Amino acid sequence: MFDRLKQAFSAVTSAVKEKQLSDKDLDDVVFNFQLALIESDVAQSVAEALTAEVQKSVAGSKVDRSADPSEVVGERLTTVLQAAFSKAGSVDLVANVREKVKKTGGPYVVLFLGINGTGKTTTVAKVASFMQKRGLSVAAAAGDTHRPGAIEQLTEHAGRLSVKVVSQRYGADPAAVGRDGVLYAKAHHVDCLLIDTAGRMQTNQNLMEEMAKIVRVVKPDFRVFVADALTGNDAVSQAELFNQHVGFDGAILTKADADVRGGAALSIVYSTGKPVIFLGMGQGYDDLVPFDTQKFLGSLLEL
Repeated sequence: MFDRLKQAFSAVTSAVKEKQLSDKDLDDVVFNFQLALIESDVAQSVAEALTAEVQKSVAGSKVDRSADPSEVVGERLTTVLQAAFSKAGSVDLVANVREKVKKTGGPYVVLFLGINGTGKTTTVAKVASFMQKRGLSVAAAAGDTHRPGAIEQLTEHAGRLSVKVVSQRYGADPAAVGRDGVLYAKAHHVDCLLIDTAGRMQTNQNLMEEMAKIVRVVKPDFRVFVADALTGNDAVSQAELFNQHVGFDGAILTKADADVRGGAALSIVYSTGKPVIFLGMGQGYDDLVPFDTQKFLGSLLEL
């Protein structure tokens, strides 16, 4: 996984290790590195920022003759990326749920958002299973009142997991569905409420305002942006606009088991300052893997 992105990082360290770079060599290395990042679905703005850091690192390695240039570049790249991921932080949803339940009795409310077709409803079910396996009680609210079959899809998943679904009719106000879900979870002492929502294009102002209303009414504890890892650079523009209009606290990348290039994870963290918390690795309920920042960075930088 993420082999293409890993190759982009290893190529620049190999280039400076093989010979002392002239200014032209440096320009070529930087240009090729930027192209490799973009080809790995890293957002252009992120690719340009990382390229600038690489150029500074390589130039610095030319001055320090006693140092191995490849080691200098690797250290600088590691510092830049670790700083970005450190700023984004990390999230332990299970710990968050337990903490709120201990303090207030719950529920801890998680709102799922994103565009059409990213697998939000299936992801809701995966997160429900993840919580259950750690001893937490879960309920769900069918806030996608737009897409035909969405309520039935969530209900089918929930039935397999013995999870209660709070729903209304199609066309109902999703904010009202979310509120009903919160009231149910409080009345029945449910630890965690997961709210599904309709997929919406980030450019649809009306639907974005509807999502903002859900946030105002429900006041979720955590907002999850669900992105399809296969969309690469598009996932980044979606994340940036959702973060701008609604705000989110962390991301889940679905379809990460496919042949993805890795740019989406890096770009979302770098451009929004929000952590990736899970990777969807398949269709089964157990196919949800916590995102390991150190393992990800270690793979890229061969730490």
